[in-house]
Amino acid sequence: MHVDRVVFKGRAARVRYAVERFGRVMGGRVLDVGCDVATLRGLLPEADYVGVDIGGEPDVRLDLERTEALPFADGSFDCVVCLDVLEHLDNLHRIFDELIRVSRRHVLVSLPNNWANARRPVGRGKGAIGHYGLPADPPGDRHKWFFGLSEGVGFLRERSRRAGASVVELRAVEKPRPWPLRALRRLLCVSQRRYLNRYAHTLWAVLACAPGPGREGPPAAPK
Repeated sequence: MHVDRVVFKGRAARVRYAVERFGRVMGGRVLDVGCDVATLRGLLPEADYVGVDIGGEPDVRLDLERTEALPFADGSFDCVVCLDVLEHLDNLHRIFDELIRVSRRHVLVSLPNNWANARRPVGRGKGAIGHYGLPADPPGDRHKWFFGLSEGVGFLRERSRRAGASVVELRAVEKPRPWPLRALRRLLCVSQRRYLNRYAHTLWAVLACAPGPGREGPPAAPK
């Protein structure tokens, strides 16, 4: 697994990172699931872009938690992008399968590593963890799933296989830290899996869709 060291200051920064790192698979017709204000549209001026969301500035307004299927035919898009969205959905598994169904080449997904995000608040006895709190008023949005990075990897690989796709690239993103601190942490964690579960804050994956009805399949797996 590749590891990058980046801090995302807001959703737009995540989208810019996605284009810088994975822009090679974002050509042709692109579907942005959970597009928010459609930041990706401006970063892909040559793409035939379609954004989907319940709010923000989508081309298609859709409540993902109230739909059984995305309103597109099989293999309608060259690339389907879904960044930090699935963890907010009760029907995560269903929507994940839909991402693969409507793509004919690639799917780009990012998921949070909740273990890393909870580590410091729990260790300091804060009594609250970001998207998992219990406020007096119902929150407008929250995470519905709590998982570590290695569990996210296992989900992506197995669920992709069942839906007729494969994971061709995985990247973990951690905050930049001085190399002596990283070396000490790696030594204490024994294995990379334990280290990334503890310190990487985001998991990114590129999926390749197998050829089938409406699908050309990717010309080559990205490196």
